[in-house]
This record gives sequence, structure tokens and C-alpha cells, in this order.
Amino acid sequence: MNDPTVPVVPFAEDPGAGAGAGAGAESGAGAESGPETGTDRPGRRRLLRGALAVAGAAALRPLAAATPAAAEPAERAGSAASAAAAVVVRRFGRYEVLALLDAHGPFPGTAQAAFPDATATDWERARRLDPAAFGPGGTWELDFRCYAVRRPGGRVTLVDTGIGPVGSPASGWAPVPGRLPAVLARVGITPADVETVVLTHLHEDHYGWSVTPEGVPVFPNARYLVQHAEVAALGPTRTARTYVVEPLLRAGQLHEVDGHTVLGGRARPGGAAITLLPTPGHTPGHQSVLVDGGGDRLLLTGDVLVHAVQLATPGVHYLFEADPEAARHSREQLLGEARRTGAVLGTAHLNRPFVRPWTPAGHTLPH
Repeated sequence: MNDPTVPVVPFAEDPGAGAGAGAGAESGAGAESGPETGTDRPGRRRLLRGALAVAGAAALRPLAAATPAAAEPAERAGSAASAAAAVVVRRFGRYEVLALLDAHGPFPGTAQAAFPDATATDWERARRLDPAAFGPGGTWELDFRCYAVRRPGGRVTLVDTGIGPVGSPASGWAPVPGRLPAVLARVGITPADVETVVLTHLHEDHYGWSVTPEGVPVFPNARYLVQHAEVAALGPTRTARTYVVEPLLRAGQLHEVDGHTVLGGRARPGGAAITLLPTPGHTPGHQSVLVDGGGDRLLLTGDVLVHAVQLATPGVHYLFEADPEAARHSREQLLGEARRTGAVLGTAHLNRPFVRPWTPAGHTLPH
């Protein structure tokens, strides 16, 4: 039976499945902290744009080259450097999970600058796990990926919405425009089919297609689910609040959850369910998603780990983690749970979408 301490957000056709999340009343502006919300250090977007400025025009050319026109076929969305196709499909019990490539390109600056405490041994392990991540001159090549979880009947839960169109907040550093709408259309998913959008966190490369630059929700029938702690950490003028949180609140489509939350289904042994798992550290209210199809399990990691170096060595910290110690703890806990239960990882930024966790023997294989 369901754990009565874990709230359940029912799907549209699951009446009586449990108490739903509240309708996203505005939270008070909390004290800003972390790379996206901090007042005591430069913001994340400012640092990323600065890295591009230092790198100069030579750094911008690869970004443009990795960004063909949005109207191009979905299978051309990734560059030749990307090891993932535009759509990779796996089944986990009753759920069909589609890894959707929104974009591919280099991260501003070098990988060593992004992971300053990574050692030569860490990088050697990471190269074996994700060789496509290693670009010329020590650069970091990464995918920007979302996931669609399609249930029997065709209803869809979308996890993250990528970098967005030209004019989205990620435009200053990411290879916009992303291609998520075209990729969804390619696999037969319309915006109206999406009943739930889970935002793992409120960084601009994860919410870009949530709303248009004019503030119109892209998925008109969806509830957008985000952890309360994530919204509460945003000050009133932060980009994430003004660009995505406030428009979704005005539309009545933002729903804040607090802690572990089951999306429909049944959280019982052998029962299929989608569960939101708090994994703070990268941001104050970061969450990951467990897709349990009734035995086969998938953990959608969000930015708990952003590079294979953190898969190989979970203690390696990323420059833009709000709380590195909490992020390390979340990463170690999530990877330990995946190893214990045999779960596959679905990653946002590695160059292959489905991987198994690094084992003590030093091996991890694509699913």
C-alpha cells in the first residue's frame, strides 16, 4: 500500500488516487543563495557569459555550428560529436521512456575550470565512460536532454524542457534554439498530450521550453511540478522567477511539491509509479525522478551529476553547485540507490542518455 506520509499527485484519469499538490501559491522571497540566486557572488549566467567573452569568437563558432535551424529533421539535432541520437527509447515495465535531445554543444571554458578539483585519474576514468565529452583544447562537449515518460493511453510526463528558443534565458551561453518541440512532434507527442512537466530545478537550460519568451505556457494542459524549496530560494528579480515561475503562476499551472511525491501510480512493491525525489545541492530544491515500471527502474538524475567525471568520482564538485557538500551527498545517495536496486540512470548532459552507475570494479555500460 502507499506510504501515507508520501503525498500523491494524481494523474488526470486517477480520481481519488490521493491528495494532490497545492495549486502553487506564490512563496515568499527567501534569502538568495547558490549560483542562480546568490547575492554574495557572481550569478551563474554572468560567469557563463564571461567565459564565452574570454574565449572570444573562436568559442562562439562551435556553438553556432552545433545549432542547425529548428525546422531541420529531428535526427539531425545532435552534432557528430554527440554519441546520442535525437530520440532514444527504452521501456521500463508499463512506461515507455523517450530520451529527447534538445541540443548539443560545448560548455563555455574548459572542463578543468568547471570541475577544479578533478584529478588526472578522475579524468582518465571519465574519458572511458563518456569519450565524446572531451573536446579540443580541454573543452567539455555535452548534450542538453529532456525525457518523456509515456504511460498506457498516451499521456505524457515530461522531465525538464531544455534550453528553449532564441530569446530564452539560456541564449547567452547555450546553443539555442533547442529542438524539443520538433523532436516531440517526431515521436507523436503534441503539447496537449503532456499532462505533467517535472522541472528538476530552475536553471535556464532545464526550463527553456516551459514558456514562450512572451510568457505563454508551451504545454497548455500540464501541471508544472517544482519543489517548494526551489521556488522559495528565488528572489523577486531572479530570471527564473520572472521568466518562468510568475507566468506559470498567472496561468494557474505551477504546482509546488514538498519532498518525496508520487505522481499517480502506486508506491508499493511491484507497482508502477513515478516518484519525485529531493536531491538538493546543485540547487536548493533540486529533485530527481524515479520511474519504477513495476520492477525495471530508471533514475532521471537531472543535474545531480553533470559530467562523467562525477559518475566516476562522485566527490568531484562542479563549479556551479549551490552547496557542494549537499550535492556530493545527493550524488552518492542516488548512485548508491541505483547500484543497490539495479536501476539505470537517465542523464541530462552525458553524451549517452542511459547508463548504469559506476561500479567498484570501474565499469559502467550503456543500458
